[in-house]
Amino acid sequence: MADFDFYAYISRMKYIKRWCLMHSEVEENIKEHSFDVTVLAHALAVIGNVYYGKNYDVEKVVLYATYHETSEVITGDLPTPIKYFNEKINVAYKDLERLACEKLLATLPEKIREEYSKSVLPDSTSPEYVIVKCADRLSAYIKCLEELKIGNKEFAKAKTSIYKDVLKYDLEEVKYFIEKVLPVYGKTLDELE
Repeated sequence: MADFDFYAYISRMKYIKRWCLMHSEVEENIKEHSFDVTVLAHALAVIGNVYYGKNYDVEKVVLYATYHETSEVITGDLPTPIKYFNEKINVAYKDLERLACEKLLATLPEKIREEYSKSVLPDSTSPEYVIVKCADRLSAYIKCLEELKIGNKEFAKAKTSIYKDVLKYDLEEVKYFIEKVLPVYGKTLDELE
């Protein structure tokens, strides 16, 4: 592989569709999803830092979120019910994701590879990583709300299940977001103006 192929791979995120087991009125790809997760993770980190005295490294949060789906340009988007069907599949898939990320990182010049590695293969024990995981679930929940709003009942069960996942994080900044920010996602354009 040539140096800098990484960027062409990342550009292909727009071709990887999400929600492949469900009918979506509005299709979503992992590039769009990654942007949404970045915005949400940034918001959670800022809310945590400003309102609750947390000490999130906001730059780390944004970079982790930006690159959190990069492995999927190689693996595709494995649906959640399959990914978490049992522990064996989950562990195998995490290994596959790691190998995909390592393959992507190998397409960068060695001099800059380590810098990218910090974001593409983040510290999964860090608070910044946890915020990104929560933002990832929030993004999925918002997708459910949007699909239901336009009459797609296909997302009703997912909405309930994903909301329970979000609440498991039990973070003040998440509760704040749910109470203060989440309701605006139901507004029409006219109501926003």
